[in-house]
Amino acid sequence: MSFFDCINAYTMNRTLLIAACASLFTLCAPPQKETTSSDKPAPITEQPEQEEEKLQTVAEFTTRPGNVAVSQEDRVFTTMHPLDPSDFQLVEVTGGTHRAFPNTDMQKNGGAASAEKLDTPLGIRIDQNNVLWIIDMGQNLGITRLFGFNIANGEEVFRLDFPEEVAPAGSFIQDLAVDEQNGWVFLADIANPGILAVDMQQKTVRRFTDKTVEAEDVDMVIHEKVIHFGGAPARVAVNPITLSHDRNTLFFGAMNGTQWYSVPTQLFRDAASDANIAAAIQVVGDKPISDGAATDESGQHYFTNLQEFGIDVLSPEGELQPVIRDPSIDWPDNVAVGSDGSLYIVINQLFKAPAFTGGADAGKPPYFIKKLTR
Repeated sequence: MSFFDCINAYTMNRTLLIAACASLFTLCAPPQKETTSSDKPAPITEQPEQEEEKLQTVAEFTTRPGNVAVSQEDRVFTTMHPLDPSDFQLVEVTGGTHRAFPNTDMQKNGGAASAEKLDTPLGIRIDQNNVLWIIDMGQNLGITRLFGFNIANGEEVFRLDFPEEVAPAGSFIQDLAVDEQNGWVFLADIANPGILAVDMQQKTVRRFTDKTVEAEDVDMVIHEKVIHFGGAPARVAVNPITLSHDRNTLFFGAMNGTQWYSVPTQLFRDAASDANIAAAIQVVGDKPISDGAATDESGQHYFTNLQEFGIDVLSPEGELQPVIRDPSIDWPDNVAVGSDGSLYIVINQLFKAPAFTGGADAGKPPYFIKKLTR
């Protein structure tokens, strides 16, 4: 049975479960050889001493949060992961609790999917103009949609329904980077591996494909066990995607990947061919197997490290080092940088969900957004 046949079979019973599962694990690569714990990669560096007092809880959840974004005023927003049924799909964290954003009317609240409501959003960013952007994969609605909201008043300032030719059935477009200076949004599709580039003014979308957006033949090993989905080791394509502070450089890499790439954004604005864009791609440095990344003003790249329960940082000079290791960081789904340089981390035990275990949910609430003060 193919990967998408598996998805269709699961959908008959738990549509929301598979939506997020597919958004994280795609088996597009050819079948891989059987692997054992002896194949797991060595740690990138020696584990540093822990300073637990610096890791603070921002919010707790009984269902899994998805991705987190932080405004210049340190307002905290998160999507709720489609893997766990939740009344709300997008919330603002306030005083340790949370409220629907932009309002309750846009939340599905257990109802059927509709064009007037959020469906299965996951990726989220806040740009330098304090516009909150989310990509809604539309796994129930059947349409991928990009939204922008003014966080000052909750007003919807942008919406684009992606045409089927660039976001066909089976796409899982679930991470994004926003260039508010030139009016572009860049997104990662892990199921049909590619980078999508949105011209905000023209409301057009193009798809770029290249070998660099595909998964590497490298296993994800957690607790000395190779993570499987659908009976084979997972191979997840381009996922983390960020921009430089001046918006001139796009950075990206596969979840199942060890290389962090860069390419000039001007090439997309100039409508360069895929071949010319591919020729300009460079390796920035190494990265861990990671579900999320953030790039700060100084050019530091922060990665979630799924295998080692922590966060890593890649310097502008290309040196990869651990920032934190803590067993409580149990599947760091994504990371965002606060105004003071603090790191906000979603921790949601995603690999313990039934779609990965093949049985009962081994996750144990609460799930967290935590803040690492630096």
